Amino acid sequence: MANDATKPLALTLGEPAGIGPDITIAAWLRRRELNLPAFYLLGDEASIASRAKALGADIRIASVTAGEAEAAFTDALPVVATGERATAGPGTPDTSSAPAALASIRQAVADVRAGRASAVVTNPIAKSVLYRAGFRHPGHTEFLAELAADGGRVPQPVMMLWSPRLAVVPVTIHVSLRDALAQLSSELIVSTARIVAGELKSRFGIARPRIAISGLNPHAGEDGSLGHEEQTVIAPALKALRSDGIDVRGPLPADTMFHEAARSTYDCAVCMYHDQALIPIKTVAFDDAVNVTLGLPFIRTSPDHGTAFDIAGTAKANPASLIAALKLASRMAAAKSE
Repeated sequence: MANDATKPLALTLGEPAGIGPDITIAAWLRRRELNLPAFYLLGDEASIASRAKALGADIRIASVTAGEAEAAFTDALPVVATGERATAGPGTPDTSSAPAALASIRQAVADVRAGRASAVVTNPIAKSVLYRAGFRHPGHTEFLAELAADGGRVPQPVMMLWSPRLAVVPVTIHVSLRDALAQLSSELIVSTARIVAGELKSRFGIARPRIAISGLNPHAGEDGSLGHEEQTVIAPALKALRSDGIDVRGPLPADTMFHEAARSTYDCAVCMYHDQALIPIKTVAFDDAVNVTLGLPFIRTSPDHGTAFDIAGTAKANPASLIAALKLASRMAAAKSE
């Protein structure tokens, strides 16, 4: 796979009825002020023009190829057609637009793997809409892993939520709490933390990453009186990681890991399940946190919020998380190319 950090970013459409088009337009309008990296939107010109009109946005749109996008970016929002029309209006999702959302993701991955783009940045999708259209993946992360399959081997995707104040990774992702407990194993903790450590080095430029590992139970099990997983599952994983030379601490009580002083002692917190990781980062960095998928053969970032149907097309959507995702993707692509 070609990897050229000078190429533009491939930005997916996301759910057409959500705020993806809104924040894309808002980000492009601030491109000079914020010195944003060049990006192009994978979608169709007509739907984006319609949304810009609804927002009252004074914007020029250019239908281009990926190779023409960077040159067009200064004066127009580059849109690369996927062959699927997005028909859903703002705030009114329907399954007829699911093919447009999925085609955008597939084309973004194809572009970055072919060297036409430096990274994939994804706008929010509505999983419920996609499920009704036959989508069988738990979420973006797992779909991207399938698209990244090489010779039939699907890589392990690791979901990181990153902000300048905190980075977190859940070991188990989009499953129920009951299923998360069933899935949790020493092997999964080890493989996840290895990917985190490797990519903090290669894509974030941290020479010796410090990783904090949470416990599973209240007070990290209280020496076995509140659960034994810390001793039987997490401790063996920590031993294996230390034998690899990875700087890990834990298992730590999750309720004391995320105050300001604690956060200064590590570069990433690896937690046992989804909410254990995402509640703290969405509390301290709701507007500027970025979803990053580690473990893939390409860079993928995304805003850390949903489709916000209630404000789609109203010009109330905050583009801060998308702007952070664009900047982080560009930074990671530059680090990877060094």
